[in-house]
Amino acid sequence: MIAALLAAFGLAFQAQDPLASLKKLQCTFPVQAIGTWVDGTPKAEVKAAKLSVGFDAIDVGGGTADTVGQFGPLHITVRLTGSTVHFLHMDSGGALYLTTVFAPEKGQLAGGKLRAVHTRHEYTEVSLPGFTSRPEQYYGDCTPSY
Repeated sequence: MIAALLAAFGLAFQAQDPLASLKKLQCTFPVQAIGTWVDGTPKAEVKAAKLSVGFDAIDVGGGTADTVGQFGPLHITVRLTGSTVHFLHMDSGGALYLTTVFAPEKGQLAGGKLRAVHTRHEYTEVSLPGFTSRPEQYYGDCTPSY
């Protein structure tokens, strides 16, 4: 009985959260932090960026979405936790990409945009221009469609 009440409360809470009704997001990230290790010591560099990430077919209740990138659409995992929604992609090469979008009451910006952060967890010994080869974190905003 208690489990049923808690489940019903969770569904009611999710239905009231505007992020629960997201259908599409278009995100831009103009600031980037890149991490690395120099002689075993962690270092970070912050610089300007021009990253765009889009999410389509968002089904928060079902926990799925598609992300459209340079290699075509990828089916990814979505989780609404509290008033924050997370988009998670893990690939077979070991990379982890995570985009977090903050709820309107926590992160509403002008024009209805929402604050967001995008993180890429990758590391290769050789750094290639235009490819992620070190851990990266991006800061920006997303335009939602409900």
